[in-house]
Amino acid sequence: MKKIKKGDEVVVIAGKDKGKRGLVLSVVLKSNKYVVEGVNMYKKNIKPTQQDSKGRVELKSLPIHASNVMLYDPTSEKPSRCGFRILDDGRKVRYFKKSDELMEI
Repeated sequence: MKKIKKGDEVVVIAGKDKGKRGLVLSVVLKSNKYVVEGVNMYKKNIKPTQQDSKGRVELKSLPIHASNVMLYDPTSEKPSRCGFRILDDGRKVRYFKKSDELMEI
């Protein structure tokens, strides 16, 4: 779970939204899931209230399991696994295994 963080771009590799890309909006550690922008959407009907005289339909994202997403590698433009390296100055950074590029510097 530590390999994908909030703000990372991921690709869905399984399920009804297979092939879609999006940013990770939040991480649900307890259930090993991610909420990804534009993926696993559902419609929620909002009833009319006194303040809002019209009802509406909202689109919301549900969490998707961690096994169904992979990090998106912008250099190879494909999904990639992630590894860790320790730099000369002692910092631990993530890198894409497919292109061998660092994720953050």
